[in-house]
Amino acid sequence: MSCSFYMDVHVPSAITGGLRHRGVDVLTAQEDGAARLPDSEILDRAGALGRLLFTWDKDFLREGAWRRLNEQPFCGIVFAHQQLVTIGQCIADLELIAKAGHPGEFARSLSE
Repeated sequence: MSCSFYMDVHVPSAITGGLRHRGVDVLTAQEDGAARLPDSEILDRAGALGRLLFTWDKDFLREGAWRRLNEQPFCGIVFAHQQLVTIGQCIADLELIAKAGHPGEFARSLSE
């Protein structure tokens, strides 16, 4: 089973389009009507859909850390620093995660 992604609001459309061109299942927060939701609700929405969240927003790292410390379940978060990685690198790396990974490898569940 491959992984699918939920793209945070600030992810460039070039990354989403590049992944789709390579056959990766991607849904953006905008397409899902969640563009104005707070980070915690976007993370919840990605999890409800069984998708990994991809973001350039460091706030999600804090949210994930808080949930981990408080034993709250959440979907996986894939983070890339927008100034340290190119769009092409993002596409290639996310394609690899999508095609070689399994969604359960990234999620934080209460059974851990």
